[in-house]
Amino acid sequence: MSGFKIGDRVLVLDDDFGGVVAFAKAEQITILTDEGIEISYHRRELILDRSFKVSHVVRKEEPAPKKPKTRQVSRKKAAFIPAVEVDLHIHQLVTSERGMDAYDKLNLQVDTARHQIEWAIQNRIPKLVFIHGVGQGVLKEELYFLFQRYEHIKFYDADYQKYGRGATEIYIHQNP
Repeated sequence: MSGFKIGDRVLVLDDDFGGVVAFAKAEQITILTDEGIEISYHRRELILDRSFKVSHVVRKEEPAPKKPKTRQVSRKKAAFIPAVEVDLHIHQLVTSERGMDAYDKLNLQVDTARHQIEWAIQNRIPKLVFIHGVGQGVLKEELYFLFQRYEHIKFYDADYQKYGRGATEIYIHQNP
């Protein structure tokens, strides 16, 4: 037999059940079992059940799952949510800098920032402040490059009165 048609009664070769062909495309056949479960098989795994003929197949559409209610925070309240501060000064991240060159230090700082961003996204924290210091601006540029990788993050200089020019605040959009 070359193929199955929708409505054909079929049996599964290596099992003791069958069903009705609900969808057939090339070699892939989807059957609706007697229990109402849709399962896909390769054409070679099925045989036609000639014991009786099915005249009509009705596929039931499952209702879409309801979205859980999420708590909405107004924009005014979001402005007053305190930001989590992450100090990226190297002496705050390691107990001893001995044996670390500038490359190792920079990588540790950027990796720490990446982990903190992922943690904030996972825990739905909307704001982070990265304290990077002024220096020559290498860490700040690397952080900006990192922030640009995330499409739902906005970043800007943090509060000048509190941090001076050595900090960057990010805002994570919770429902992108």
